Amino acid sequence: MHFVLEYSDNIDSDTLALQELFATLHDCALSTGLFPLKGIRSRAYACHDYRMGDGNPEHMFVHLTALIGSGRSAEEKSLAAEAFFAVYERHFAPCFDSRGVALSFEMKELEPVLKYNKNNIQDYLEAGA
Repeated sequence: MHFVLEYSDNIDSDTLALQELFATLHDCALSTGLFPLKGIRSRAYACHDYRMGDGNPEHMFVHLTALIGSGRSAEEKSLAAEAFFAVYERHFAPCFDSRGVALSFEMKELEPVLKYNKNNIQDYLEAGA
């Protein structure tokens, strides 16, 4: 599973706290029992060219996409999505007190396709992970 965060570049690094957010999302994904640790990855991209609503440069946006493989029930996907959004919403909640915020989330199930990858991450994880 992959978490992909897109955000407006007007958010300071202390507010973003990406490593904290990613660690919490990874813990959340692992706690569902649906995603193996070796397959959980996160990345973020700052958007430099954007416009929101009336063009106020103080407005911010963050959009989180969770990409998952197929094979989970609708109920499992729903519970996982709700848990991910709760973590994400809590992380950025303080921003709503001081500026315009557009917070969005989607979870996409990847269609089975021809896919190739090589992964030895499990060889470098802490024992028992």
